[in-house]
Amino acid sequence: MRHLMGIVLAVAMAAAVFFAATWGYVRFLAESSGLAPGASLLSDHRALFALGALAGTGLLAGMLIAAPRISPLAAGLPGLVLVGLTAFYLVSVRRADQLIPLRSHVSGAGFETLLARGVLAAAGLAMIVPLFVPSRWRSRRSDAQMDELGPAADEDGALIGVIPGVGGMPVPSAGPGSPVAPTGVGAQAGPPTVPVYPTPPPYTASPTLAAAPETTPDGLPRRDPPQGIVY
Repeated sequence: MRHLMGIVLAVAMAAAVFFAATWGYVRFLAESSGLAPGASLLSDHRALFALGALAGTGLLAGMLIAAPRISPLAAGLPGLVLVGLTAFYLVSVRRADQLIPLRSHVSGAGFETLLARGVLAAAGLAMIVPLFVPSRWRSRRSDAQMDELGPAADEDGALIGVIPGVGGMPVPSAGPGSPVAPTGVGAQAGPPTVPVYPTPPPYTASPTLAAAPETTPDGLPRRDPPQGIVY
């Protein structure tokens, strides 16, 4: 779904380049060339509108390039078309011009001018940069999805970005002989502490030895075994 929306945005970006940017470029050149010496373009509303069309197209392209949550296809597909068309223009100018639609319209004429001056090639090279960033191809779950589905787990089953005992997260129970990890706020800072192992149960005498008679069957006194661990 994310890349499908990227294709839709790519079509919108291509339309903005072909209609808005080319019209703004041609109109701005016409207004600036006919400007009287010493006059200012700030008082010319048509020149300001043309400049606004160019700035709006550039702003849209910058958002599609820089926004990490947007699919790289949104800026990459129009960029590939611009770079490919420029390469084809270098091979055959006549055939490349025939591929431009609405050549009699101001948009088609402006597109041909930008293509011949290399402006579209520079814009296309900048727009294909997100295609080579691996992180742009991976989807990112929103905060709402994180609250609903919980944190993700790695291959070993451990939760990613979760510290046990902090923020109400449960602490995994320690089995016999396993170290008990410290919990709480102190677990986040400070040098690593020595793991604390569970205390073994106290030694108790064997019931067999406690119930043994004091004498042997022959009437001889029984000697007690040495104190220690009974194996």
